[in-house]
Amino acid sequence: MTDLTLPAYEIKTRTDSSGRTQIWDNLRGQFVVLTPEEWVRQHFVHFLTDHLGYPATLMANEVGIELNGMSRRCDTVLYDASLRPRMIIEYKRPDVQISQRVFNQICRYNLVMQVDYLIVSNGINHYCCRMDYAGNTYRFLDHIPPYSELYH
Repeated sequence: MTDLTLPAYEIKTRTDSSGRTQIWDNLRGQFVVLTPEEWVRQHFVHFLTDHLGYPATLMANEVGIELNGMSRRCDTVLYDASLRPRMIIEYKRPDVQISQRVFNQICRYNLVMQVDYLIVSNGINHYCCRMDYAGNTYRFLDHIPPYSELYH
């Protein structure tokens, strides 16, 4: 797999009966097929939990939503203690450029979720913005905030 600009962690993999490589997903509590996007997801989730203090108990992968009558999935969602969604994270393969189209996708998801933060990462480049609903705008941050900074 591609080298990422995220910290390494102790990766657990196995091969399933079909010969596909799987990687352990701590949030889902199971092995999942290892794709380039999944490689990014697992590294990013470990970055959030192991380095920025995000509680794994308040995060979920592959969160289903309904958007314009169609089922969609948010890659990762962070909830607050009241289980209100606070952050959506969208992952792309490392060879996918982060473009306006990618941001449009996560913004559409946010029409349903109404979170405070949006993050997009391809494992190499990471972008985080803070929503400002009162001003009907958003502001890009120069870093991914530690969990302790999110609600201040």
